[in-house]
Amino acid sequence: MVELPASLSATQLLKLSADPDGLARELVRPMPRPPAPQARRGTRFHAWVETLFAQQPLLEPGDLPGAADHDIVDEADLDALKQAFLRTPYAERPPYAIEAPFQLAVAGRVVRGRIDAVYDTDDGFEVVDWKTNRRATADPLQLAIYRLAWAEIAGVPIGQVSAAFLYVRTGQVVRPVDLPGRAELERLLTGP
Repeated sequence: MVELPASLSATQLLKLSADPDGLARELVRPMPRPPAPQARRGTRFHAWVETLFAQQPLLEPGDLPGAADHDIVDEADLDALKQAFLRTPYAERPPYAIEAPFQLAVAGRVVRGRIDAVYDTDDGFEVVDWKTNRRATADPLQLAIYRLAWAEIAGVPIGQVSAAFLYVRTGQVVRPVDLPGRAELERLLTGP
């Protein structure tokens, strides 16, 4: 059994849920990964959206989210994603926050990450994660983490924060229902 570190990324928490043995192997023997051109293009997509809303990134483009966007195959594909985003309902809505960093205390550990975008709604806020992959396979646990983190940052009840995936290629917006809350995230970190 491998002990979890005091600080985890949101991605590591997702891996803990989906593949605990795989996360354990990564923690015991971390292996460097070579840079992938597709990941750099994913990062460039995220940076482009920031500039669309005239917000400057706080990090260098190589440090921005989007590194997991391996489905962007070339510059033409990146351009097609930009055009696809401009057709979504979010293209005309200025975000309240973009690439919002967070550190969320859960079960004695810190979960850290960045939320792609946060929008004002009539009922509070909506956290949105932009997905550039070709299939709608995102894990709703990611949104659960982001939703709880934003509720705490904004100082509002979690019920005032909704969450959605925007699959940029198709324009499909998916709002999972019954997202886990703090108790379920704590159980994930502490075991049954």
